[in-house]
Amino acid sequence: MEKTNVRIIIAAHKRYRMPADSMYMPLQVGAEKRAEQDDGMWGSEYARDDTGENISGLNPSFCELTGLFWAWKNLDADYIGLVHYRRHFSLKRKRDLWSSVLTYEQLMPYLGQVKVFVPVKRKYYIETLYSHYQHTHYASQLDEMRNVIHVKYPDYVSSYDRVVKHRYGYMFNMMVMEKDCYNEYCAWLFDILFEMRESLGEQEELSAYQGRFYGRLAEIALNIWLDKKIGFRELQREEVMELPCIHMEKINWWKKGTAFCKAKFFGVKYEGRF
Repeated sequence: MEKTNVRIIIAAHKRYRMPADSMYMPLQVGAEKRAEQDDGMWGSEYARDDTGENISGLNPSFCELTGLFWAWKNLDADYIGLVHYRRHFSLKRKRDLWSSVLTYEQLMPYLGQVKVFVPVKRKYYIETLYSHYQHTHYASQLDEMRNVIHVKYPDYVSSYDRVVKHRYGYMFNMMVMEKDCYNEYCAWLFDILFEMRESLGEQEELSAYQGRFYGRLAEIALNIWLDKKIGFRELQREEVMELPCIHMEKINWWKKGTAFCKAKFFGVKYEGRF
């Protein structure tokens, strides 16, 4: 039986330890804008998102989506996915985090049965996806995404309206998808984001952190796409599998919680990761 080919890019903006499993492909994102600063520091083990057909120059606002786009246009595999240099899928957490990273051997039994792998839902409890975005970023961006969906993909509007009321969601733009699903999702997503960019531009008045809004909108967009696909039975629920997610760096929960409360109760927008 022929082995199922899986390629998962690891979006990175700096050199970092990488999993040894051959299904992973380290990818320097935003390579176009960093080329003059890098001075050969990356080495040949990292692919670059400014090769082939690419949108590398949009990385400041699209974040890891420049990697998602690059993989869509330049990779050929049965399954294609994206994770982050400091955030990985894991089926079983061990004391040694690097031994906990998902391997091909662990994924293999599900290939051909599951079409979409996503992170376990992140729960917000006292916030909806809309109110959380409204408090921490700018709701007008989310509203514009609905406007574009209404015009270009009206059959997704009910999913948008439903998803933004959820108090949970698949976040981080992490996924592994069967190729046909991946192609369909990327075509849909980038059509919406490029249309939004025509009206919103890069919003250069925003801080560098807040300027990454296209990447953040895509996190919610993935939930909308899946809601519609499952609702219309274009994907069966059992064809979507949640995988635990591990962080390779410690999260400052006190700082994160404080920023969350300031955003919700005092209107102080996020200005950095935690």
